[in-house]
Amino acid sequence: MPIPEDVTGDEIDKDVRQELQSLPKTLAEDVARNLVMVARLLDEDPEGAYGYSKVALRLASRVAAVREAAGFAAYANQKYAEALAEFRAARRMTGNVDLWPVMADCERGLGRPEKALDMAGAPEVHKLDKAGQVEMRLVAAGARRDMGQLDAAIVTLQSPELASNSVQPWTARLRYAYADALLAAGREGEAREWFAKAVEADRDGSTDASDRLAELDGVEFVDVLDDEAGVEDDDVEEDDVEGDATAEGPRDASAKDTQEGDGDKD
Repeated sequence: MPIPEDVTGDEIDKDVRQELQSLPKTLAEDVARNLVMVARLLDEDPEGAYGYSKVALRLASRVAAVREAAGFAAYANQKYAEALAEFRAARRMTGNVDLWPVMADCERGLGRPEKALDMAGAPEVHKLDKAGQVEMRLVAAGARRDMGQLDAAIVTLQSPELASNSVQPWTARLRYAYADALLAAGREGEAREWFAKAVEADRDGSTDASDRLAELDGVEFVDVLDDEAGVEDDDVEEDDVEGDATAEGPRDASAKDTQEGDGDKD
């Protein structure tokens, strides 16, 4: 797959670069460039990212960072069985537990929420950092919802991290998930309060909390560009009508009048 000339491979994380030092220099550069493309395209073009991950995997399948990147690319494309296999391979190579929450979410994607809940109660969770533990809580709540246990999902999300007034990288998503669960349970007033709190914490627009809040408030958004395009089209139609009227002789006719006149002729 083609790679833009501005991608050198030096953009990758230093830890990944260190992993690639076990490879011949030219091969390491090729793998690094493909990994950069995976990271660059993962959100905007998951299919493209997946393609580059397969190239990197073919070149260096024994590098943990490559297996992890392939896992995230497969995950972004909802290829959960493949993603889980890659994450497990990466974990075997490193012994790291950081991928535990996303592995549990793959189990959800495969229709096995009970397995995700088992993983949420496993000893590995205690080895996660705070961000990982919050992520695991989100996955567990999602699994509860998959099983139709709305009240249990709400309780799962209730935590010191949710109650805290400090804004952390996970705060917006945690508040959003809690609001969404409340709304699903019919607790609209509380849901509105937590969607508003999610908006306050969502500094980078990682959720659509503002849209959900507006929807609860009955606010409808109008696409200004489409509206302006509609106005321009109306202007064109009116100009055409006026042009036709002038050709026929002076008369005062709107578009509506013209249509009614045509109807009378029928």
